[in-house]
Amino acid sequence: MPTLARIGTAIIDVVSFVVFSLLDVLDVVLCFAYRVADFFIESEWKPCYCSSPREAIPTNGGDILLSAQGESKIVRMTSSSKVQMEDVSDTLYVRASRVTEASNSAVKRLNSNNGRNHAGHNHKKKTGSPGARSSFVVNSTVVEMLHGRMAGQKSQPIPRWSDCDCQLCNSWSSSGSKTLYVKSAGGTGGKTNEDVVFIHGFISSSAFWTETLFPNFSEEASSMYRFFAIDLLGFGRSPKPAESLYTLKEHVDMIEKSVLEPYKVKSFHIVAHSLGCILALALAVRRPKSIKSLTLLAPPYFPVPEGEEATQYVMRRVAPRRVWPLIAFGASMACWYEHVSRTICLLICKNHRVWEFLIKLVTRNRLRTYLVEGFCCHTHNAAWHTLHNIICGTAGKLDNYLDTVRDRLKCEINVFHGKDDEVIPVECTHNVKRRLRRANVKVMEREDHITIVVGRQKEFARELEEIWGRSRG
Repeated sequence: MPTLARIGTAIIDVVSFVVFSLLDVLDVVLCFAYRVADFFIESEWKPCYCSSPREAIPTNGGDILLSAQGESKIVRMTSSSKVQMEDVSDTLYVRASRVTEASNSAVKRLNSNNGRNHAGHNHKKKTGSPGARSSFVVNSTVVEMLHGRMAGQKSQPIPRWSDCDCQLCNSWSSSGSKTLYVKSAGGTGGKTNEDVVFIHGFISSSAFWTETLFPNFSEEASSMYRFFAIDLLGFGRSPKPAESLYTLKEHVDMIEKSVLEPYKVKSFHIVAHSLGCILALALAVRRPKSIKSLTLLAPPYFPVPEGEEATQYVMRRVAPRRVWPLIAFGASMACWYEHVSRTICLLICKNHRVWEFLIKLVTRNRLRTYLVEGFCCHTHNAAWHTLHNIICGTAGKLDNYLDTVRDRLKCEINVFHGKDDEVIPVECTHNVKRRLRRANVKVMEREDHITIVVGRQKEFARELEEIWGRSRG
């Protein structure tokens, strides 16, 4: 049996290498194809991350000098744009091809016997002169997007030709809204005591909560609490600005601007799912005295081993470039291939109304399509940047976030995870528990990433009410 398992693993490895090597080539071809299509349809090139990273050197005047292949370019940056550059994950533009990765691994193995000599040589080479200026690697697309936004350049058309143009996806642009879509409920008792903020996960929407939990809260809870479910920036009915980099700061700022400030929310409970857990932790760190309870569902926390580059390590954990299981194959295409994933969005998201119709037709209208709606209603730009800047880009920050939550939050912390979750492995919740010893952890048998809520909404609504009740008493 172990021999058969090894043979199966070897076959998957070989097939994965071939498939993803072909996808590397396909992504390059699609890059050229989209450049041509964008130019002829919209009369402009759409910036992408296929260009080589450049060395960026901060200057005394606050500008940034970009240098690559003998060419230099100075871009004036403000303090706010520098902060945003720090929030941009290098996985957006540093993604080695499958062949390159295999070659590098082979070279490392060949050089392993000479590691000490090479390490000494490299150390001397990197030390340089004491007066040398510090530099960092950055992609020109990031800098130019930030610079273009600050310089007031004309924004890209909304929606873009490859994005959906339906009323649902673009209601924000027709209404001129600059805040997130917020679905509020509860507070029917006239005198509301407490507030609850619900944050959905990646490629989802507020419907994940409003179609499941909201109808199942008791009358007492509905009169005692105000419920706020948001569509994150770039998803559902919320704004999808083409020039946004969808950084952690942008997402959290929009939550504050759209919910906490207009509704005068001073203290609140948080319920978050998947990627939303990272935003919940960032919000809790920003407002530690305001949090009454913190409930995390399937938090994507991967502790980074010493010596590993945090962003690259998490990208390989989330998207391992394997054809099996299928969820890993899908995540790998979405994370590693900018133009392949844009094509997937073009086929699925732009035509989501067709897919919803076919699903209703096949199921004879017996299946509610709110999950399909949440999965499809986003732009590629929003999904691509959010995936990299939130999931991968925060890899080096989560340890500090969890330590701050441990040390500064006095509220109850609960973590739920489905044992059969193939999107975010259950080990992530155990990792959180090791960092937050006082967290209450519940791993549910035979539940996955979605059924942790969907299908057991009545039971979970009661569990949430109990958690909130304990915080009151």
